Amino acid sequence: MSTIAAILAGGSGSRIGGALPKQMLLLGGKPVLEHSVATFDGHPRIDAVVIVCREDLIPVVEEIVARGGYRKVRAVVPGGDTRFLSSLAAIRAACTLDGHSDQGAVLLLHDAARPLVDAALIDRCLDAMEQYDAVEPAIPLADTVVRVDDAGLLADVPPRAALRAVQTPQCFRLSLLAEAYRRAEKALSFTDSQPFIDSPSFTDDISVVRHAFPDLPVKVVDGSSRNLKLTVPSDLSILEALL
Repeated sequence: MSTIAAILAGGSGSRIGGALPKQMLLLGGKPVLEHSVATFDGHPRIDAVVIVCREDLIPVVEEIVARGGYRKVRAVVPGGDTRFLSSLAAIRAACTLDGHSDQGAVLLLHDAARPLVDAALIDRCLDAMEQYDAVEPAIPLADTVVRVDDAGLLADVPPRAALRAVQTPQCFRLSLLAEAYRRAEKALSFTDSQPFIDSPSFTDDISVVRHAFPDLPVKVVDGSSRNLKLTVPSDLSILEALL
């Protein structure tokens, strides 16, 4: 069984500000993107790595890969304007990798904005993939979560014990994920000549899979408090401290 990691680095990082996208900011002397590339490239259970980034950054990413000697990186491909399209680019790249596109292949999709993913978390995901076709890591919520109505009034207080905050990598049988995205494209009537608008329900890859296969069991494994997502400028200081 082949195991492919796709690192999604196509975001603009508009909430961070500045000229550089957040995945190219320096963290511990290296670009944020490089930390997750190094982790997946060095993991013994990962066979190949695909990087999805903005088209104008492909030469920069290829230079990072060459400088770091990351030999498992098999493709650096352009992403789309949305998370959906970037994931689709990763799936298509994974499906065309020589020797890694068999029906049993596993694809892990990871946000480059989570640079401190570690080997233990990857292992938990891959261990669960031995029994399930879809796996995601998540952590318990520290705060009470409320649901509000359109007027901004409290509508419900879900029980916190049953709630989790989802992280990446999200992991899937490659053939199943490719079929889920094919169905989503068809449902959204996406064509090359028509502008694409994401469904608001497709917030991540799990949501696409659940739309296509609503009865599919999705295993939730323990995430990591260190697997923090870089979203706002203050997160960079926290990541530096954790690093």
